[in-house]
Amino acid sequence: MAWVTIDNASELDNEESLGFEINGHKLALHRLDDQFYVSDNICTHQYALLSEGFLEDGCIECPLHQAQFCLKTGKAMSAPATVGIKVYAVREEAGDVQVSFP
Repeated sequence: MAWVTIDNASELDNEESLGFEINGHKLALHRLDDQFYVSDNICTHQYALLSEGFLEDGCIECPLHQAQFCLKTGKAMSAPATVGIKVYAVREEAGDVQVSFP
């Protein structure tokens, strides 16, 4: 796995998400309580961009049908989603936010 720097991550405020791509894979960077998280950006219930959702209580909420996913584990926390999302390791290195991506 390689560490990839996420452009514009420093511009992200708390309780905001940012969609981005690595090698055609849609990902989302989330900032909640001054912590960064990276997850898949597509809801597993129905195609919707999680980066357009709402951050609350350690979860990202899908903007389409309000399914919630844990930012730490990716676990689906509420219906209608029953399948979790993939989450990725994140680190801050020399002022950059980086994600570990295969």
